Amino acid sequence: QVQLVESGGGLVQPGGSLRLSCAVSGSGGSIKAMGWYRQTPGKQRDLVATITSGVSTKYADSVKGRFTISRDNAKNTVYLQMNSLKPEDTAVYYCNAITSLASTSFQYWGRGTQVTVSS
Repeated sequence: QVQLVESGGGLVQPGGSLRLSCAVSGSGGSIKAMGWYRQTPGKQRDLVATITSGVSTKYADSVKGRFTISRDNAKNTVYLQMNSLKPEDTAVYYCNAITSLASTSFQYWGRGTQVTVSS
């Protein structure tokens, strides 16, 4: 079983910064990729950023140049540094991990952390 625990959300003013963390624990095979998604009420969950085990990254166009995803493989932790935050970044942010075990891939989600950008 694999658990993902997010932290670092909160309330921040426009233009401010937040850093999200997600720690992965449990025995679910090797972690192939980790990422962050976000969701607002009534809308689908959208990709924010992903990072593979080879540290290849991908970002949504709306966050390019403002957000940076990174990972610490030794700690099985992924981070999302969010700068120049805008009100439209307000959402619940979910951590995601894809693991591989015996040639089978598994996907796991955290419970989410609220990010609110407001003055």
